[in-house]
Amino acid sequence: MKILNPEQSYTFSKFFELKIEPKDLAKYFGYLFTRKKLNLPQYQGDLNRGQQLKERIEEVLPYASLSSEAARREILISPLILDLVYYTKSEIFIEYSIKVSEQLQGYLDYFLENVNDLLVIEAKKEDLDYGMTQLIAELIALEKWQENKQNHYLIGAVTTGKIWEFARLNRDKKQIEQGLESYRVPEDVEPLMRILVQALS
Repeated sequence: MKILNPEQSYTFSKFFELKIEPKDLAKYFGYLFTRKKLNLPQYQGDLNRGQQLKERIEEVLPYASLSSEAARREILISPLILDLVYYTKSEIFIEYSIKVSEQLQGYLDYFLENVNDLLVIEAKKEDLDYGMTQLIAELIALEKWQENKQNHYLIGAVTTGKIWEFARLNRDKKQIEQGLESYRVPEDVEPLMRILVQALS
């Protein structure tokens, strides 16, 4: 399947712009692709900032326009990421540049590193479908780029700020699973945070 020109250079954001289907991109790079309920495990310990996080976001929303990508990142995404770092003591890299090949290169919006790895990106123009395509490209690149491959899975999230969806790359089976579940902010902040914390634990 020739969806990319082998003589052309591509960045992660380019996959979003090209409107390539997630399954087609996964297949192009040699991965199986399925959509399913992931039922990602949730952290069972105490998240002592959970209620405050939800309240902080709810307090700001009546006064904030979320029409720009920058606004969504500052008001909806960053507070979750900062609390995630607090809970997990993970290293965080923002706008982190990696290059695996001419077809797999670009910036990871948020890359968090711990015992396990979690990759988070935001979808441009509130388009989760092709945001998922970009996420899949980044997961594949990350899988090829990492030297330490002890972990069997890589987990990524794509978000508009208001809505979050997940994908999981299975290294052993060379399979990418797109989750059917979606999580809303601020309504589903607690289960969402529990998934994010567990992914880095």
